[in-house]
Amino acid sequence: MVIKTEALVFLVLMFAYSSVPLMVKGAVYNVGEFTGWTTIGHYDYAKWASNQTFQVGDTIRFVYNPTHHNVMEVSSSDYESCNAQAPVVTYITGNDSIPITKEGHHYFICGVPGHCLVGQKVDIQVSSSSTKGGAMTPTASPNSTSPSNTTSSASKFSSKDLSILVPTLVVSAFGFAY
Repeated sequence: MVIKTEALVFLVLMFAYSSVPLMVKGAVYNVGEFTGWTTIGHYDYAKWASNQTFQVGDTIRFVYNPTHHNVMEVSSSDYESCNAQAPVVTYITGNDSIPITKEGHHYFICGVPGHCLVGQKVDIQVSSSSTKGGAMTPTASPNSTSPSNTTSSASKFSSKDLSILVPTLVVSAFGFAY
């Protein structure tokens, strides 16, 4: 039996894909949109966050220059007072994707002295998802800002879909049925 290289590569990729859990369930929000996480321009992070509908399963992404900024998740009182002395978690890569795993408020500040005080802080208020088991893509009103990336196309396929697709591809690629 002669196996076509393209068909074999495709099948290997499909098998690998079907072995990976589908973890992308929600929207990806870039904090500060195109401005990113910065003190330049005094971006209004509170206004940005109030125009979003964050839900469990979404991801918030902080993009910034790591030589000048960081991201610290802090308590409510530390958020209000801009206290960076006892963060829950500190992120320093400059491209931090943080999955939202629970409802409630999630407080983030920049821990560089003075940055939080000039507004480099955001309160992410998370509600529960209104749909169960599926991807949730927020809808934007005409005056709001939509997330820069929405649900990954990978989340649109289930393992059930793959169990139907792969045998069909095997039949067409190898010319036989089982």
